[in-house]
Amino acid sequence: MTDSEERLRQPRTFLFLQGPSSWLFMRIAHHLEQMGHRCLRVNFCAGDWLYWRRRGALNYRGNLQDWNRWLRDLVEREGITDIVLLGEERPHHQRAINIARSLDLDVYAIEMGYLRPDWIRIERGGSGFNSHLPVDPEQILKAAANLPEPDYRQIYTQSFLWDAVMDIAFNMANVIVRFPYPYYRWHAIYHPVAEYAGWVGRLLKSRRNARLATHTERNMLASERPYFVLPLQLETDYQIRAYSSYNTQREAIEDIIASMAAHAPFDTDLVVKLHPLDNGLVNWGKVVRATARRHGLQGRVHFMDGGNLVRLMSGAKGVVTINSTAGLQAIQRGTPVKVLGVAIYDIEGLTHRGPLDHFWRNPTKPDPELSAAFHRLIETAIHVRGNFYSLKGMEAGAKAIAKRLDERSVNEPGAFVRKPPRAKPVKRPR
Repeated sequence: MTDSEERLRQPRTFLFLQGPSSWLFMRIAHHLEQMGHRCLRVNFCAGDWLYWRRRGALNYRGNLQDWNRWLRDLVEREGITDIVLLGEERPHHQRAINIARSLDLDVYAIEMGYLRPDWIRIERGGSGFNSHLPVDPEQILKAAANLPEPDYRQIYTQSFLWDAVMDIAFNMANVIVRFPYPYYRWHAIYHPVAEYAGWVGRLLKSRRNARLATHTERNMLASERPYFVLPLQLETDYQIRAYSSYNTQREAIEDIIASMAAHAPFDTDLVVKLHPLDNGLVNWGKVVRATARRHGLQGRVHFMDGGNLVRLMSGAKGVVTINSTAGLQAIQRGTPVKVLGVAIYDIEGLTHRGPLDHFWRNPTKPDPELSAAFHRLIETAIHVRGNFYSLKGMEAGAKAIAKRLDERSVNEPGAFVRKPPRAKPVKRPR
């Protein structure tokens, strides 16, 4: 038996930190233990406790300053070999990753898939600017040469209502049961109760907004005027907070509309589409319309809360995004994309490499061969079928992730560059 084969057979001790508001991490641990590994979990709050109903849980009740010492002691005492987490930019997770790197431990970041809607993503070493996915087109083409085409048919479904129930259960547990975890702080911008209040307000207007969006979408698709699409993202998402130079999405909207006013042809429109999971606490329609008026673009900038983004992007001259996964969907359909933040698909041959000011007049189309290869590679190397919330999707995803972890096959074949090739963005001064 070779050294590498011996290493693969060695039992390991996995440490799970915070995951999604579901039983996904608990089920991954179940399958790993059936394979002969050992699994531990750190609970930071009552919501974590709620979704880890099995052995191996440890409660961290200290503050952030004491976390490094506590975790390092735990790693050395329990012989931790691997750390699994969701949301690598959360404060506790950032420190855990630094400790793991100093001790040569493997870290695995789990998130919703870049592919949608039926995929879970797992990356070795991190995602965003921490991603080890290659950016060299030749390396991507070579690694994906013999890989099968992804099957995009949806296998597992999950209802929005069930997603909301599980999320509410997680957050309400933290609101009601605070005393066992006195130093825990919610990592998002808004308090969860405020987010739910915003959602209620948005849902009350949903039918009217959907009708207006459908009307706008039909007009854009039927018009002979060229248009670009800006898919908004979630203000609280680390895609903006950590993986871009922007402090807020308002700054991106200002940049994009100002550039359009100065450099786009006069017969060109822009469609700004609200993220379907936006909490409604910021009136983005008002922000967009005010910005358009300030730059003299009344009647050329349109706002939508609803509609079919894929259909809209398929008919667009181009898509401008901070780093939304919608950009990957646009690339798959041959639509030019300009990325303003850090995105795993922002690669020469897939996205527009020139400045935004040039994009309006001469958008670069993605290379279809490279696009197909990139999709094959990320599907095989960093995605599994499943989802976070439905019982069948969760179980399928957990089983597949456990298998990947056991085999050490995450980011394989050929999708791991030892030094992350993407640069960390520098934040703008506020």
